[in-house]
Amino acid sequence: MRLSVVLAEDSYLMREGVSRLIETDGEIALVATGHDLESLRLAVTEHSPDVVVTDIRMPPTNTDEGIQAAEAFRDSHPSLGVVVLSQYDEPEYALKLLSRGAGGRAYLLKDRLFDAGDLLHAIREVAAGRAVIDPQVVEGLVEARNRFSISPLRELSPRELDVLRQMAQGKNNEAIAEALFISVRVVEKHINAIFSKLGLGEEPDLHRRVKAVLIYLSNGTGAR
Repeated sequence: MRLSVVLAEDSYLMREGVSRLIETDGEIALVATGHDLESLRLAVTEHSPDVVVTDIRMPPTNTDEGIQAAEAFRDSHPSLGVVVLSQYDEPEYALKLLSRGAGGRAYLLKDRLFDAGDLLHAIREVAAGRAVIDPQVVEGLVEARNRFSISPLRELSPRELDVLRQMAQGKNNEAIAEALFISVRVVEKHINAIFSKLGLGEEPDLHRRVKAVLIYLSNGTGAR
């Protein structure tokens, strides 16, 4: 069965270019396009696609409509994958996108979409519940922290890596406990150890959780 995609982009030229990239794949069907947040919402309601590809900034406010939509779809369409296209490599945008988990979310930079393969790969990954973050964005976050000369993941125990892998799939503590057959209290203990070993000890838990996932993704492990 072909994957169905809705595209939202306010620039006509960019919308046409991305449409053509998507349409190069015979296993992916572009079922609707929109130019603002409202048309995106209507298209998702009408077509119930597998994946949304959206610009980060669109009318009505041209701020972070794409991320707003991705957040809203967590509740209204929990199985919907979202690929956010952006001109901005600021890690904070990615943090906001992943604030409730990395699973089924991708953040790509427009000027790094050198060929259709990058976008089509991201569409397939988010449809499968996995995550794709542009390496430049992840590198910016890691470099900004300026903490590590080697991979910080080497400090984690095998069980802590298991827990972090589950976090990268967007699971909460209860779901992680169920998946790993351990108690929620043990999960919390492992997560606190992860935060400590990754040097994420002085920020709100939500930001620490997201940054831990970004560090995990930046080391080429993926969210499996």
